[in-house]
Amino acid sequence: MADAAYGLWPLVFLNIALFVVFAMSFFRPQTKRDWRAMGAFTAFLVALFTEMYGIPLTIYLLGSWLGSRFPLLRDTHAGGHLWNDLTGWTGDPHLSPFHLASYVAIAAGFWLISAAWVRLHEAAKEDRLATTGPYGRVRHPQYDGFLLVMIGFLLQWPTIPTLIMFPILVVVYARLARSEEREVAQRFGEHWIAYAAHTPAFLPRLRSTPADRVRRQR
Repeated sequence: MADAAYGLWPLVFLNIALFVVFAMSFFRPQTKRDWRAMGAFTAFLVALFTEMYGIPLTIYLLGSWLGSRFPLLRDTHAGGHLWNDLTGWTGDPHLSPFHLASYVAIAAGFWLISAAWVRLHEAAKEDRLATTGPYGRVRHPQYDGFLLVMIGFLLQWPTIPTLIMFPILVVVYARLARSEEREVAQRFGEHWIAYAAHTPAFLPRLRSTPADRVRRQR
């Protein structure tokens, strides 16, 4: 192994455990559906950190194919920042635009998960539909939060397995969301229909009406 930063399996397990616990402290899974969402996120983390500190499979595969064109694409820890190598960034990989953008996306994702959980918890205590805060923008902000965190990691440390997994996990979260919506529709009826009619599922509208802004502030 060309770099001592690989083969560090205790560090692989430690990072997986830390991020799983960190995510659970924001998400606080309770239902079987919550645990499936958490399981999908954990699978992404396992694939990510296995390559980040364990075996750089992506670097081995791409290095043999693109090594002559991209000489920085080698089995070193710095070489794992693929976007930097593919775009010619030669400075500190942790200060590249991709890495800095990843910090923003990861932080925003965890904030969104936490902010949505607060509003969801408040609504559950009052036995009402969550329609305020992040839920005033989209119907599934917590799933959006998980996807933002994954996008952040893909900006920081893309790998072949995680790039393949990401669209699959998007489909998984979309299916979980549809399953959740069927249950909520049965419980809240017309209130849900009215809410779903003006609130997107995952992608917020770029422009909101005055009524939307008032609703989110309640």
